[in-house]
Amino acid sequence: MNTPLESAPAAATATPRAHARALHKGQQTRAAILEAALGLASHMGLEGLSIGALAEVTHMSKSGVFAHFGSREELQISVIREYHARFEEEVFFPAIGQARGLPRLRDLFERWVRRVSVEIDSGCIYISGAVEFDDRPGPVRDALAGMVRAWHAALEKAIRIAIETGDLRPETDATQMLFEIHGLILALHHDARFLRIPGALDRARAGFERALSHYATPVAAPTRRKSATAAAPAKARR
Repeated sequence: MNTPLESAPAAATATPRAHARALHKGQQTRAAILEAALGLASHMGLEGLSIGALAEVTHMSKSGVFAHFGSREELQISVIREYHARFEEEVFFPAIGQARGLPRLRDLFERWVRRVSVEIDSGCIYISGAVEFDDRPGPVRDALAGMVRAWHAALEKAIRIAIETGDLRPETDATQMLFEIHGLILALHHDARFLRIPGALDRARAGFERALSHYATPVAAPTRRKSATAAAPAKARR
C-alpha cells in the first residue's frame, strides 16, 4: 500500500489533467455558443443577440451562457471577432498565397464576392452591424469598425503592391480604388440580398474588370481578362 508521500505525485499529475479536460470542455462549449450566436447575428443582427435567446437555441441555462461571456456586450464583441477570423480564413489568407500584384488583388476580390454570394441568404455582420451601430458609439461599434478598417487596410495594401509591381499605373489613387471596389461589394449585397436582382454577381465582377481596365498599366492589360475563378453557388444568381 502506498504511503501518502508515494501517492502524492500521481495525485498531483491527475489534477492538472483534470483541469486540462475541464478547460478543453469549456472551450468546446464556448465555441458551440459562438457558432449559435453567429447564426442568430447573421439573421437578426448583433442587436438581436441576447443571453436569453442564445440559451434557448443552445439548450443551456442563461447562467451557463453568461458564465462564458459575462455580458451581452462582450458576447456581441466576441461574435464580431469570430466573424472576422472566419472572414480572414476564407478570403484573406488564401489570397495572400497568390503572386504579388494583380493575381493577388483579383483573388482577394473574387473570394470576397464568393463570400457575399453565400451570405445572400444568411446576411453579412459587417453590413448589418454598420447599419445598427453607425451612430451608436461604444465598445461594440469600436470592435466592428476596427475589423472593417483592418480588412480595408489589407485590401489597400494589395492595391499599393500592385502599383509597385507595375500592374497598376503609378498615379493610381489606392484609396479611391479601394472605395470603388468596396462600393461594388455593397451594391452586390444590396441588389442580390434586398432586391433579389438576377445577375448581380456578374455585374459586380464586370464592375471590377472595368476598374482594372481604368487603373491597369498597358503591360498588365493583356492578362487582366483571364477567365474568372470558379463560379459562385447557383443560389446566388437568383
